[in-house]
Amino acid sequence: MIALRVAKELRDGDVVNLGIGLPTLVSNFITPDVSIWLHSENGVLGFGPIVDEDEEQDLEYVNAGSQPITLLPGASFFDSAMAFAMIRTGRVDVTVLGGLQVSAKGDLANWMVPSRGVGSIGGAMDLIAGVKRVIVAMTHTSKNGEPKIVDECTFPLSGRRCVNTIITDLAVIEVTPEGLLLKEVAPGVSIDEVRAATAAPLIVASDCREMVF
Repeated sequence: MIALRVAKELRDGDVVNLGIGLPTLVSNFITPDVSIWLHSENGVLGFGPIVDEDEEQDLEYVNAGSQPITLLPGASFFDSAMAFAMIRTGRVDVTVLGGLQVSAKGDLANWMVPSRGVGSIGGAMDLIAGVKRVIVAMTHTSKNGEPKIVDECTFPLSGRRCVNTIITDLAVIEVTPEGLLLKEVAPGVSIDEVRAATAAPLIVASDCREMVF
């Protein structure tokens, strides 16, 4: 559901990088009427959906999460240095990243859980510094039921004031200069339920509605 809703945020002509994990599923929900160029740090531009397990797979063609992918007409390949050069020079429009915590100011923590003692930086820090728009796709709470949208992040930061939009299993929230703006709630979820699962103040949009897919 989260990946399906994220796909609705992408615009015709966008160059989009999908982070490892949940964000990679977005490639399966991009409709044929929208021309999106999917970019991956391992050196591919112009791929399509993830290959189903029961379909023939070519493991030479994978996304950043090593999942086998389909290729669209015009797809190209290059080395990882070129892939990161594209990110660092502003040629990627949107990135979709997972999140461990997002603050009320749009700070993002997504590379390390302190209690585990280890983390994985990957390309997230380059992406949030180099792209035009950052969408965080994540569950609203952790496996332990703790809010992942917080007033201030307590986990090590990937970047400050970098998140534009948060899409979870409960809501669509925009990060604005005035604070977190609740724009949509998931089907069957109330505004009060979203507030209860969020450890930061929420501004409810005057036109707040049920999530659109």
